[in-house]
Amino acid sequence: MGRLKNDLPVDDRILMGLFLCSEKPNNILEQLKPEWNNKITSPVSEKLILLHADNLVESIFPFTNDVSDKIDKDLFVLSHLRQPDLFLRLRPGKEEKVKQKLSRAEIPFEMVSETCLALPNASKIDAVIELNKEAVVQDYNSQRVGELGSLLIDRYPLTVWDCCAASGGKSIMLYDLKPDIDLVVSDVRESILINLKKRFRQAGITKYKSIVADLAHSSFTMQHPPFDLVIADVPCSGSGTWGRTPEQLFYFEKEKIAEYASLQKKIISNVIPHLKPGGYLLYITCSVFKKENEEAVDFAQQQTGLQLVKMEVLKGYDKKADTLFAALLQKPL
Repeated sequence: MGRLKNDLPVDDRILMGLFLCSEKPNNILEQLKPEWNNKITSPVSEKLILLHADNLVESIFPFTNDVSDKIDKDLFVLSHLRQPDLFLRLRPGKEEKVKQKLSRAEIPFEMVSETCLALPNASKIDAVIELNKEAVVQDYNSQRVGELGSLLIDRYPLTVWDCCAASGGKSIMLYDLKPDIDLVVSDVRESILINLKKRFRQAGITKYKSIVADLAHSSFTMQHPPFDLVIADVPCSGSGTWGRTPEQLFYFEKEKIAEYASLQKKIISNVIPHLKPGGYLLYITCSVFKKENEEAVDFAQQQTGLQLVKMEVLKGYDKKADTLFAALLQKPL
């Protein structure tokens, strides 16, 4: 609920949250608020009217003035009252096997695309399928980022640096598109790279180089020839994923947007020298804020001379998915 009706006692807010976020009758509401339980299947907009909170929608997400103009702010804000789905990306050759295993385990799923499944968020899949080997847990729009990477697949050979690799989801996806890539992965946190190496072993990826790198530091250097592609899934506010991490929404302070934007510009500036002439930067955030997205792309064009190939806000608020941002830019020849 973000900060909606934040002045009420906690018990009242819990009941209100239960009412707003539930889609089926609830025993607790039946005992304590039967009049609400009778309206449990109503649209969220009608529930807010019943609670006299329809004019307080922005208090759920108090940062709407900073959101990209391409996002429907009302739909985005209200999406925080719906539990996002769990998405799987099926790995090549494992599509039918995974679906059969889920069906035998009576885990419901919906085919979003040939390689993407949507499941109820609480689905217990760890004991049913071999994660990372057969399928990767990856949000729908995180999977769609691969559409931009696929524009480069015909280039051969392809040298790639996943410079903010985290647990390596984007690298595994690119590997599935082009298994013969020359891959380097880096992150500022060594502990994260340990997790990445475990996932890579499960995914069958053995040919890569990993390094610990602080890309926000002006003294950063790298002993490697320039790359065809740099994937920069940069540290960000995560505001497009707060439906999954509501505590982040509740405690976030607006000043952090500018801090992240500054960090992102430093990373962009430090990775550009490692791009070949004609090479590409794939810039990604899981943020909805203009400063972290469109303004970062403007900076990349104006300050580093990169040329925009394609830019997209990947909207997830109408799909029970995350909302992400991705831009593909090219370094002039």
